Amino acid sequence: MRVFDLATTSLRELNSALHTIAPGANDMNFEVVNPRGSHSVAVGIDQPVTVEVRGSVGYYCAGMNDGGAVTVHGSAGPGVAENMMSGTVVIEGDASQYAGATGRGGLLVIKGNAASRCGISMKGIDIVVQGNIGHMSAFMGQSGHLVVLGNAGDALGDSLYEAKLFVRGEVKSLGADCIQKEMRPEHIEKLAELLERAGISDVKPQEFKRYGSGRTLYNFNIDNADAY
Repeated sequence: MRVFDLATTSLRELNSALHTIAPGANDMNFEVVNPRGSHSVAVGIDQPVTVEVRGSVGYYCAGMNDGGAVTVHGSAGPGVAENMMSGTVVIEGDASQYAGATGRGGLLVIKGNAASRCGISMKGIDIVVQGNIGHMSAFMGQSGHLVVLGNAGDALGDSLYEAKLFVRGEVKSLGADCIQKEMRPEHIEKLAELLERAGISDVKPQEFKRYGSGRTLYNFNIDNADAY
């Protein structure tokens, strides 16, 4: 395992090492110590590396991740896993606003709480939050899944497209064109798969409610003008 101490090594050296791994290299494991809230830690990964970050990070950790497995043993600032393509990102603590924004694939697991706009404009990413999420989460979510074991804040799923939302706790309010939907067997099956992938074994899929698009805002209609 290659160890980078950000108290003595520059962030540029860490990210450069992650971006210049030789094809067929044996050592694909990295450890980052003393991150001290650094921004853009482990961004732009495009190989199946494993990165263990021992501490909390700032903005955009693991952004654009494509195939890596990044674990933050602490909390993360805004935009963690922003525009993620594939792989996994696990935050052991809390995440700030717009976690997983515009994510196109992969799995983001937040073991604490997530702030506002979690999953904003998600485009295929799967996000599992074991705590609560803030307001305007999944705003304009296009595809993928957002699973929340706790509660959701105001305007959940505002202007939602086809992302599927599962909330175990209470929802303070639904956003424009977001409605509660039936939990059919295929949704139970998918939710069970997501919980298993996130390492959650003590929660049943039947305890969740499903929310999705009412499909009234796909095309402009003067009768719905107040909702836009």
